Amino acid sequence: MAQAMQKIILSAARDIPFNKLVLSQQNVRKIKAGISIEDLAEDIAHRGLLTSLNVRPELDGDGNETGIYRIPAGGRRYRALERLVAQKRLAKTAGVPCIVSKGETLEVEDSLAENVQRVSLHPLDQFRAFQTLREQGLSEEEIAARFFVSVATVRQRLRLASVSPRLLDLYAEDEMTLEQIMAFSITNDRVRQEQVWDTVSRSHSREPYYIRRLLTETAIRASDRRAVYVGVDVYEAAGGVVMRDLFEQDQGGWLRDPALLEQLALEKLKADADAIQEAEGWKWIDTAFDFPYGHTSGLRRFYGEQTEMTEEELARYDAIRAEYEKLDAEHANASEYSEATEQKLEELGTEIDRLNDRPYVFDAEDVARGGVFVSLGAGGELKIQRGFVRPEDEQNVDADPSDADGNGSVDLDDGSSVTDGSAAGGDQSEDEDETIKSLPDRLVLDLTAVRTVALRNALANDPVMAFIAVLHAFVLKTFYFYGLDSCLEITLQNAKFSQTDGLADTIWAKEIDQRQEAWGQDLPKDPNDLWAFLIALDDVSRQALFAHCASLSVNAVIEPWNKRTRAISHADQLARSIGFGMVEAGWVPTADNYLGRVTKARILQAVREAKGGQSAELIGHLKKADMAREAERLMSGSGWLPEPLRLVTDSASVERAIVETSEIADGGTVEAPAPDLPAFLTDDGDDASAPTDEIDEHQHLDAAE
Repeated sequence: MAQAMQKIILSAARDIPFNKLVLSQQNVRKIKAGISIEDLAEDIAHRGLLTSLNVRPELDGDGNETGIYRIPAGGRRYRALERLVAQKRLAKTAGVPCIVSKGETLEVEDSLAENVQRVSLHPLDQFRAFQTLREQGLSEEEIAARFFVSVATVRQRLRLASVSPRLLDLYAEDEMTLEQIMAFSITNDRVRQEQVWDTVSRSHSREPYYIRRLLTETAIRASDRRAVYVGVDVYEAAGGVVMRDLFEQDQGGWLRDPALLEQLALEKLKADADAIQEAEGWKWIDTAFDFPYGHTSGLRRFYGEQTEMTEEELARYDAIRAEYEKLDAEHANASEYSEATEQKLEELGTEIDRLNDRPYVFDAEDVARGGVFVSLGAGGELKIQRGFVRPEDEQNVDADPSDADGNGSVDLDDGSSVTDGSAAGGDQSEDEDETIKSLPDRLVLDLTAVRTVALRNALANDPVMAFIAVLHAFVLKTFYFYGLDSCLEITLQNAKFSQTDGLADTIWAKEIDQRQEAWGQDLPKDPNDLWAFLIALDDVSRQALFAHCASLSVNAVIEPWNKRTRAISHADQLARSIGFGMVEAGWVPTADNYLGRVTKARILQAVREAKGGQSAELIGHLKKADMAREAERLMSGSGWLPEPLRLVTDSASVERAIVETSEIADGGTVEAPAPDLPAFLTDDGDDASAPTDEIDEHQHLDAAE
């Protein structure tokens, strides 16, 4: 007869008074980890002790039980109960559920087994548990309080639980990472989530940043000027959806409905422009999100006069200024930093700026024929450019004084006159009746030629006045519509580059506009008063104004129809002389300004030159748009420049650079040394529909598109 298998007998559980329990010195947990003792105590107070303590009876020298029980497993629970007893929230003699071990194993073994064999909850189970609690009526704040986490943590876990069940199942089976699930959580569109996963699962790149990029490629960032101008709250109130990333900085998220945002922005911009026109009376107002660089070319600009401070404002300004200067001096000499003083100085400075920022008043006649450009600044603020007159709205320009008498002559102070050259040349015989007639044209020409040569010689011997004369001609051409009131035949060309998108938003264009605006406010309205103004100006200001006007004539553009080899060579000489370089000026290659506008081969060449061949291999498998964006990220801070932006050392190199650049512009091909490309770059199957992006069998670099 077969012997029956002996059954396992579990240790019995019983309640032991708390004051009969002590910690075992064999407990293996020495380092604090996980939830704090304080939080565990609060949890026990809320829901009771969920897990019994593992204890052993303490024996005396004769092997008899003393009534005291040691705790080898459950030390943190004991400490939490001890805290509740100390707070008098639990009686010292309260019964504590315990499992009394028979002592068949070592105490340290029991302590180790309890901690090692414990399996942590899978994150997905926790996400779904939080979701269940939320569905059962608990608020995010209540869940956070009960599990001792922040409300933000609860929101993150609830967001993760809302991802497509199909993707969550893949995560549960370890076919996706938690970071990937986080990336997918930025949108609640489960269909789109699954579409993106189907795309990335077949590619080499499954990085979270790439998933985020695909999910947001048709959306608009909340930091976009249009979104800032309209306001995310207004957009949401109109039914727009905002995608938020709860796990990374997202600058306010992404607006998923670009068409709605565009409509709201246009409506608000028109309303603001109409309000300006109605309040100020301008003849016309043009609106756009962004005007091209040089859009005011050919328009005369006039400026208003800043309103004067009232006596009350002036007194307040003087008082605040005095207080600021006194406090600033004390702060500078103080031995210790004072945050309160710094805050006070900032408040006083803000008030001074507010008093200085007074509105400008324009002449009513100018307003009646002038107009305004209303657009959006880079930060989403309303950008208002007032005081422009179109040529067709200009008043009739008075005829030249030389035509005042209608027959081409000008009366002189002594009663005589000279002609302007409209009559036939040659000496005239003296009239017998001794009537004083106009001087002969030829004589006037000869006399003024002599005067001109003499004046040239005199000006050549007065460098200061020569500088002012050239400056006078420059300023007339730069700031005044006609600019005819100079005897110097100097032409100042100011090329416009309206074909280049985003040029007006560059830091360099903004600085130029600020200088133009500042000088425009200071210069006299009447060009006849300009000479006296320049004479009275100090040397430093004259030089600054001269540099501003001269700088506007710089043209280092290489055009397909105008190579300008010598001019480009001089531009490089000028750049070296003033220590100028595009890297130092702040230019960096981006997908918008370069990488997205050239072929894949050139993108890889740029990455290889900037970061090495290994970096180029990392992106070699990507399609062009993704490759350009990844190249932008990889090349950040590298200081790399494309050929047209590099300084060339000699004229021959200039010609080579121009030829290469022109071939890029013409869509030609520029041959480069055969790069050491990885094998997979020669098989560009993903871009079969775009042959211009492929690398030919000789690995030539295709020209820019």
